[in-house]
Amino acid sequence: MTMKKNDPLELPVNRVAESGLLTINLEHFYPDAPFYTFDLKPYLFRELILKEKEFREAMKRFDWSVVRDHILLVTCSADAVIPLWAYMLIASHAQPFVKDLFLGNQTAYLDAYYHKCIYDLPLDEYRDQRIVIKGCSDKPVPVGAYAALTLHLRPVARSLFFGEPCSTVPIFKVSNPLKG
Repeated sequence: MTMKKNDPLELPVNRVAESGLLTINLEHFYPDAPFYTFDLKPYLFRELILKEKEFREAMKRFDWSVVRDHILLVTCSADAVIPLWAYMLIASHAQPFVKDLFLGNQTAYLDAYYHKCIYDLPLDEYRDQRIVIKGCSDKPVPVGAYAALTLHLRPVARSLFFGEPCSTVPIFKVSNPLKG
């Protein structure tokens, strides 16, 4: 049975799938571990200084199992100068339990995390490709990740777009693919 061009039984052509566009969804890079914020403020004497002996004891008593398989964010909500050894002591106690440790808040962690993920991408997979950087996500992808991905891919990509394959905003296009 031969189908005519306007036959209602003819399957529609998925032009997006056939376009040769490679889609990158930054949401897929989002860390799979939950966050736990460890604030140093409760361990400060008068919210000003950290006393070594008391802090060491407190770190021994802390139930480190609560941070198992978490990303530990170490912060201090008080305006105090924290000695460098305190962060090292926390890292030493947390190491057997945590997936990662970061000095700062979740926003700063995600910025650094995405930056590393993006610059670890193998450029050969994206060489001469037409790439769409997906714009919508359910997870909080940092704004800087979009700029970092653009900086990383622009030297090798044939073109970069933002949005969805069916509706994109052009960001960059090689004017003559033979010249690069």
